[in-house]
Amino acid sequence: MILVLRALGVGDLATAVPALRALRAAYPDRELVLAAPDWLGPLVELVGGVDRLLPTDGLDRLGAPGGPVEVAVNLHGRGPRSHRLLAGTGPDRLFAFADARAAHADGPGWDDAEHEVARWCRLLRWYGIAADPTDLDLRRPSPGTVPTGVTVLHPGSKVPAKRWPPGRYAALARELTDAGHRVVLTGGTGERATAARVADEAGLPGDAVLAGRTDLGQLAALVAGARLVVSGDTGVAHLATGYRTPSVVIFGPVPPARWGPPPERRRHRVLWGGACPTSDGVGGHPAVTAVGVDAVLAAVEEVERVVRADRAVAA
Repeated sequence: MILVLRALGVGDLATAVPALRALRAAYPDRELVLAAPDWLGPLVELVGGVDRLLPTDGLDRLGAPGGPVEVAVNLHGRGPRSHRLLAGTGPDRLFAFADARAAHADGPGWDDAEHEVARWCRLLRWYGIAADPTDLDLRRPSPGTVPTGVTVLHPGSKVPAKRWPPGRYAALARELTDAGHRVVLTGGTGERATAARVADEAGLPGDAVLAGRTDLGQLAALVAGARLVVSGDTGVAHLATGYRTPSVVIFGPVPPARWGPPPERRRHRVLWGGACPTSDGVGGHPAVTAVGVDAVLAAVEEVERVVRADRAVAA
């Protein structure tokens, strides 16, 4: 068995896709087990190649893997807690970054400034496994009952510092609607009030608020079939990258060099107010709030121009 730890969220799983596929290719005859939150199951299926999900939420405990572990792979963090959690399964080998605190001298050194996708590919290359950081595409789910061709605005984030002000999303929604976009608002159950506020200020109908009304599989289908996605640096942005859905992502406080879409994917634009060292800890970080509505609209026009050019070439 190859046991992989990545007990985090949607964006974290999406950025680990190249590493997971590299492990699948390196061990085609082994069972590949992913230790990750159970609610990520629909997205794990869209990654492909994972044989089984071992429900794991954080680093408090790891359930019995269900058999001997040949290789344990730490795609979760730098250690020591994640290293020790995997070492507790008794693997023949542990692929992880070097960490003396966990008595793990093997592996490459950690680089804080490295892009999240490149980080895990580099880890595997250290152990002789080729990994392609551009291999980010996700399987396309059936649209089912979700609308297609819509413009998705995602005003929420579990990290308050990453949130662009709701009033700006409302202003953006008005402008996009006037330009012919059918705007919908997504988010979790706890973000439904924010989405409703944006819809009310933008004059959108009540059925435009999809926050709290889609599960992860439906959200993936919505993004896969969308005309455009606008969000902060959160899971929805990574879904847009995985489906090559045109997107505009407002970054902060973490710079796009660490979590942004790869530059070769021309249908995505990132906006970042730059390095801002101070924050009051409430609401959006200054790097986020420095981005204005006009800048987002200009970025939308850029990505839509790329889409038109791509279609002209394809024709």
